[in-house]
Amino acid sequence: MPQPTRRYAFGRADEATHPDSIRATLAEFIATFIFVFAGEGSILALGKIYKDSGTSAASELIVIALAHAFSLFSAISVSINISGGHVNPAVTFGALLGGRILVVRAVYYWIAQLLGAIVASLLLRLVTNGMRTVGFNVAPGVGAWHGLILEIVMTFGLVYTVYATAIDPKRGGLGTIAPLAIGFIVGANILVGGPFDGASMNPARAFGPALVGWRWRNHWIYWVGPFVGGGLAALIYEYMVIPTEVPHHTHQPLAPEDY
Repeated sequence: MPQPTRRYAFGRADEATHPDSIRATLAEFIATFIFVFAGEGSILALGKIYKDSGTSAASELIVIALAHAFSLFSAISVSINISGGHVNPAVTFGALLGGRILVVRAVYYWIAQLLGAIVASLLLRLVTNGMRTVGFNVAPGVGAWHGLILEIVMTFGLVYTVYATAIDPKRGGLGTIAPLAIGFIVGANILVGGPFDGASMNPARAFGPALVGWRWRNHWIYWVGPFVGGGLAALIYEYMVIPTEVPHHTHQPLAPEDY
């Protein structure tokens, strides 16, 4: 059954323990784990392989962008039918602002995403024999405000792509390529922003490695930027692109009792 347009609600008490909520939360945990393990792992692997090889920075950037694009494509693909495939607190925040997810479910997702990133970072440190996770920081000569603007712009493009391919009720067959399109925009943004601020676009992706590697310099950028950019994209798409008269399903299906 179609959901009412832009349904804003906190959620009932039983939503917190409903099996659908638990499954969706587990899916977000596993998907974020997959993404962070491969993404951060690719950076550590390059540091191990090419430490003394003289490989160009451009080649390493391309490899990192591809690793993130491929792993995010996979992470979204395995979770989109269960949780909506957010894999990113900024995407969840955009869906919340757009009335596509209940507050209770959003909080569950944020916890799962952060835990998935932490566990992935801990396992990376274990399997790499203690290599310190890198995380994100602005490059020398790049101001913190420049990094913040970059994160806002890049996350805006990411969440706008999510809306256009995975949320828009008129997306039609375009929804089948949502994981690919989202992976592509993340990979492309890394090619642009990687040399300047690392191109996170994802607070969980930044938080897990920062906690395990204990690297907190300018960490606030990777929370404020994605939430501002993701929120702007959601509001613009919801209120300026999606026709208000078109009923739609929420991005994350609710429990049957909510229909």
